[in-house]
Amino acid sequence: MSDFDSPEKNYVRDFVARNREALACVSDSVFYFGELGMQEHRTCELLCSVLEEHGFQVERNISGFPTGFMATYGAGAPVIALHAEYDSNPTNSQRSGVTEKDEIVPGAPGHCEGHNVNAAVLVTSALALRHAMEKFKLRGTLKIFGAPAEEQLISRPYFVRDGYFDDVDLAFHGHILDELKTDYGLIQNASISVDFTFHGESAHAAMWPWRGRDALDAVVLMDMGVAQYREHMRTTMTAHRVITNGGQQPNVIPALASVWWYFRDSTADGARGLFEQAKKIAQGAALMTNTEVQFNVRSAVWPVLGNQTIAEVVQRNIAVIGMPRWTEHEQAFATNLQRQAKVAEDGLRPAVTPLLGPSKQIPASNDAGDVSWKVPMTRVWFPANVPHIPFHHWTGGAALATSIAHKGGEAGTLAIATSAIDFLKDPELVDSAKRSFREATAGTPYRSLLPAEQEAPVHVNEAAMEKFRPLMEPFYVKQRPHFIA
Repeated sequence: MSDFDSPEKNYVRDFVARNREALACVSDSVFYFGELGMQEHRTCELLCSVLEEHGFQVERNISGFPTGFMATYGAGAPVIALHAEYDSNPTNSQRSGVTEKDEIVPGAPGHCEGHNVNAAVLVTSALALRHAMEKFKLRGTLKIFGAPAEEQLISRPYFVRDGYFDDVDLAFHGHILDELKTDYGLIQNASISVDFTFHGESAHAAMWPWRGRDALDAVVLMDMGVAQYREHMRTTMTAHRVITNGGQQPNVIPALASVWWYFRDSTADGARGLFEQAKKIAQGAALMTNTEVQFNVRSAVWPVLGNQTIAEVVQRNIAVIGMPRWTEHEQAFATNLQRQAKVAEDGLRPAVTPLLGPSKQIPASNDAGDVSWKVPMTRVWFPANVPHIPFHHWTGGAALATSIAHKGGEAGTLAIATSAIDFLKDPELVDSAKRSFREATAGTPYRSLLPAEQEAPVHVNEAAMEKFRPLMEPFYVKQRPHFIA
């Protein structure tokens, strides 16, 4: 009998098979909720209630996040954490299963990356493991974390700062992609997310402009200063922004203006240094305009670091699980969508991606980074979207409530749950993951990039969801997911 044919893994495989409709229901429900970060109230309640129904003890509102939670099952070591996000993006409402742009609600937010599938994989993996632990008397503790507002890189650094991962031995993060794979090494960049607010004095812009102190001028000068500084940035650094308040009307000099910046680098120290330089530029802009500047750190995240030991365990399971068997209809949908997106029309991937070595670090960020420097962590990428399709674009949402997403979610659930079984059964494997973690992090002590007093920015996206939620409600999935143990 091979390791993958163990009674525990066979149970997990059967659990996922008999609950594929429930997994799809969770995924589709979250897709049609379409809730922006920090406002995932219906999503959070659905996930928490399902976990509670199956014996998890759920703590809501962790770290002050109304849509964050920690669900716990079991006792003793090892303590294994599963964590994922479930927020959507602005202005990307898209009907699923349609290969032309077709908004569900015009202008509304929508899932255009696939965090709805992340949510379904998180819950289904947790339930499969919980019932396997009970059936086979596996000792250990599961901690399931719901992480709001990943698209704003917000919640998990707060969880780590506040001690929720202090007793965790290792962690799994499941995330949608078009491949079934895992990786290790440095995967994504660090990022610091900051609001700069300038305060001046209003005046009539035509009659008495000399009496005004223009806060918008300060925003513009800061922008110019960062642009000039780009020549001196390391090649791994990036900075990008949106003006969140530019004044009210042209003939009134703005007394208040603000800009929201992201500062990224391949290391936490690099991102911190770039932020410190930006503060100097902002202070200079304030001096030039006779204004004052304040800054507020929304969030700050370390680069994502994948653990090699856990990745190798996951890869062994992935090799047995294999890619979903795609139908001709699914392949035709994928190539039609690729044609719309003007990318390579080669359909859905036929095979899993091998684990070839350390990952190539990409400039994007994920707020799971802090978890990965606190405890050994791996990410399981699962094939629930179409290859080459850009995220944060309407095409990224077209497959997210179809059989492609459902099958990919099943593969991701199997990869996470079967790999967690390996660690629950083998304490030496847990010790090996911890050793490789110590080796990978040697010389780089973790300390949070967040200010110690920083509180969760709970009002992010509040107005947008208040506007659009009533318009989106008629499209919600009517049935409720029912998981069978």
